[in-house]
Amino acid sequence: MSARPARFAFASVTALFFGWGFICANNDPLIAAARRVFGLSYTEALFTQIASFLAFALLSLPAASLLARAGAVRTIWLALAGMAAGCLAMQGIRWLPDFALVLGAIFVLASGVTLLQVAANPLAAALGPPEQSHYRLTLAHSFNALGVVCGVHFGARFVLAGPVFQSAAPIRSATERAAGIDAMAQAYLVMALLLAGLALLSLLARRSIAAAHIPEPPAAGGAFAALRSRWALLGALGIALYVGAEVTIGSALILYLSQADTLGLPLDAAGARVANLYWGGALAGRFLGSWLLRFVPAPHLLALAGAAAAALCLASLALPGPASAWCLLAVGLCNSIMFPTIFALTLERSGAPAAVTSGLLILAVGPGAALPLLAGGVADAAGLGWAFAVPALAYLYILGFARAAGRRAISSG
Repeated sequence: MSARPARFAFASVTALFFGWGFICANNDPLIAAARRVFGLSYTEALFTQIASFLAFALLSLPAASLLARAGAVRTIWLALAGMAAGCLAMQGIRWLPDFALVLGAIFVLASGVTLLQVAANPLAAALGPPEQSHYRLTLAHSFNALGVVCGVHFGARFVLAGPVFQSAAPIRSATERAAGIDAMAQAYLVMALLLAGLALLSLLARRSIAAAHIPEPPAAGGAFAALRSRWALLGALGIALYVGAEVTIGSALILYLSQADTLGLPLDAAGARVANLYWGGALAGRFLGSWLLRFVPAPHLLALAGAAAAALCLASLALPGPASAWCLLAVGLCNSIMFPTIFALTLERSGAPAAVTSGLLILAVGPGAALPLLAGGVADAAGLGWAFAVPALAYLYILGFARAAGRRAISSG
């Protein structure tokens, strides 16, 4: 493939990374909005994230099989169609205002995201010289983080900035409830238009994308061969706990910052603060971490990030309201390097083949759903602030994983 078509194809694939980051990030404002519109408990509201995790757990391996049979271009189109279907299904809450419909729409949307991730990650690595594959994949994920920041901003301003959401209390008026539902539905209609643009871009780049050599994905049952590797299992647990911790904090933080005893912000302002500082910290930390990994051993940097994240979560339990809020916002910077570093350390130390180890690590994202659910139960029982003890425990495990990785040789089984 010549350089110019490869660059255009890579740009179109990078746009997909931005797109799914933008759309998935709107789960956080959606949780704050749905809790007020439908009068939900914290546990019920966090089922929004459970629906997303469930799609990932159920469909990641079937998506790999589909990629092998249908090819990258068709898989991308099917993924975008599934995501658009989820956005359009969200319009149904205008006529059937039921939170179960929201969960169903999110599950359909997340199913499309799962397909898109399975197809886009190997494409980003394959579209160009092999020796630059790590750089391209890291760059694509940086744009994914940018999409997350922009997506939370969009949800905060498009949905939460309205007069209906200036309070976190449940809505009692039918008129206000209708206005809140309309704002939620309109936001997902805009996202459907974004997906149409991404589909057009992938259509224009289809020949270059189809020409890329994509490594064979693991067979449907192949990932379970990694169950014989202790390090593959330890790494899979690390991935599940990291994703669950990051999502738990991001999902609850808008509501937490809006409480009178923390920062007392309106929901839209709280969403903007989360976008700029929590997710923005992860974006900045990804670039900073890439540079630091040239000089600092990966286990040491991961241990530092895990220890700092755990300390900040625990400090949020002990410090007064405003200081507690700032501690949690700072956790985003610590999160930035965790996923790729855990992934790489596990691949290096697993005794199983890289393909099946990768399959198990991808599958491990789904069980991370247990953490938001557990945190929601803690919030309902003891108050929202105590929910952040759950990610603190997850980060302590990541600290232990990093220290153990630093003491073990590569490919130790």
